[in-house]
Amino acid sequence: MSQKQLKEAFISNLNGTSLLEISAGLSLPPLCLLCRGLLLILHYLHHGKPVSSRKYSLLLDFLVLVSPLLFSCTVLSPIIFFIPFILAAFCAGIFLKIYSQRKREARAPFGQIVKEFQEACLDPECIPAITVFRVYVNVLTSISILAVDFPQYPRRYAKAETYGTGVMDLGVGAFIFGNALVCPEVRQKSPRTQPRFSSLARQVFSVWPLISLGVGRLLSVKSIEYHEHTSEYGVHWNFFFTLALVRLAASLLLAIFPKQKAWLVAVALAVLYQLLLSTTPLKMFILHGSDGRGSRLGFLDANREGLLSLFGYLAIYLASVQVGLWLLQRRSSVRGWLGALRGLALAILALWALLQLCQACTEPVSRRMANLPFCTWVLAQCLLLLGFFVLTDLTLVFTKLLVKGSSVPCCWKLVQPPDSGKKQGMEAVPVGRQDKLFQLCLISAINKNQLLFFLLANVMTGAVNILIDTIHSKAVFTLCILHLYMFFNCLIMYILHARNIVLKFW
Repeated sequence: MSQKQLKEAFISNLNGTSLLEISAGLSLPPLCLLCRGLLLILHYLHHGKPVSSRKYSLLLDFLVLVSPLLFSCTVLSPIIFFIPFILAAFCAGIFLKIYSQRKREARAPFGQIVKEFQEACLDPECIPAITVFRVYVNVLTSISILAVDFPQYPRRYAKAETYGTGVMDLGVGAFIFGNALVCPEVRQKSPRTQPRFSSLARQVFSVWPLISLGVGRLLSVKSIEYHEHTSEYGVHWNFFFTLALVRLAASLLLAIFPKQKAWLVAVALAVLYQLLLSTTPLKMFILHGSDGRGSRLGFLDANREGLLSLFGYLAIYLASVQVGLWLLQRRSSVRGWLGALRGLALAILALWALLQLCQACTEPVSRRMANLPFCTWVLAQCLLLLGFFVLTDLTLVFTKLLVKGSSVPCCWKLVQPPDSGKKQGMEAVPVGRQDKLFQLCLISAINKNQLLFFLLANVMTGAVNILIDTIHSKAVFTLCILHLYMFFNCLIMYILHARNIVLKFW
């Protein structure tokens, strides 16, 4: 077999992993974020000022926010269920140290602190969990697209061939979910003052970079005979095309139907598509081609997975628009977000129950077809991760109340309630200090140039695969390559952010 055939076989015919293992893995990014925040608060407690060195800030962010994820999906994957407990215990230790060492004049009974926490006012214009969710989906995707070509990345984490739940299967759906959370229809505050199809017109213009990237990827992959998994999207299709078409189709539907009813359109679309899969030859066509033997004749036949899975991804996108609208409802207090957390928990439980019902009545999860169980699974897991991030932010808010004046980048700011005098624990964070902290934040850096970060990761993944025999790499060499690859990507984003450069011109 040629090197190209070996690599294609290496990522083919896989069955995914368990739902429990993926859920355990999803707890790691929030725990890393919590650990970073607690370390910054502890530093402020001891030194009376935030970390001022850009070099040390980048190093801290990379070692705490990114490096543990690299280890957990490679050499530490056999103990993945223990890692969350280890990180949680470490975070608990830091919190207890902060609680015991806080200044005497700031000390108050625990019950009073809890009451102050519940009444604390937050910046209603900022929801850090959405930003962190989108950045971490990008980071995890960038790690996986290269790590999957190394033997240390468990085969069960890679994309499943037909049925199954791999980590990378979730990544595709999470990317769609994250894009929908910040789409124009969600962020638009006064829809009545704008033409009905204005958002659609803007989307037509805004997706041309995705289409250009899709064409560029297609031409480069074919020209250098780069290894590819044909049954993933087809012969000519790729994820950039899927993302562009889904955004356009969603904008069209949301121009016709009220965006407050997006979830109804999503349910109708997903159920109708599943009925077609279950009652017509459509499923056999997707899995086996027009001749039943895996043919790839004609454009539709050659790209049947990418084209027909658009219906499932569109349903996920529309459902995510509804989630985004619900999250952006004005909640200016901790008490309001605690109620939102309860709502998220109920939605997650309902989706998990629906997933079990769907799999029992129809078929298992299939990313290849983007069937109803896949849509339900993606939404359940994404809401779980989003809920973890909201809980992390609230925990950091509580800790900041213990250490007055401390701040954590990409976390809620405590603000002074309108029409009120100064109230201890609710003073607004000084603007200058907050701006400085955001300049020192890797999450903010990646968030500013997310598409560039993803594109750079794709280009570097191709370069590494061309230059290195990844399949036969040893563990130490693999970890070095993955760390260098991710650090270089993060460093480029960090430099651009420090110079306030945003490479977006569409």
